[in-house]
Amino acid sequence: MDRKPHYKVIVSERARQMLACQVRFLAQKSPTAARKIKNDLIGAIRTLHHMPERFPFLEAEFIPPNKYHKMFIEKWYLILYQIKDQTVYVEYIVDCRQDYRWLMR
Repeated sequence: MDRKPHYKVIVSERARQMLACQVRFLAQKSPTAARKIKNDLIGAIRTLHHMPERFPFLEAEFIPPNKYHKMFIEKWYLILYQIKDQTVYVEYIVDCRQDYRWLMR
């Protein structure tokens, strides 16, 4: 029986801080919603242990082609990550309702 490769997932400090800021902001309006989105985002990141290639690459003018995979969570959240060998590096967790053009520069 073939076993699918298991990837190690590393979340950057920048991505952790982005998640924390988004959860803190949402918690001001609804602690329940903040808990839910935090759990949803962490759960989605955990799924990257298996088949992280299943999500498409981010295509943007100022980003090198085939550098970041993009995973949308709920309606508003974008997780950007790279795959190198058997390791997934989560670099950004973006709330798409905010201005994130800085990422494309």
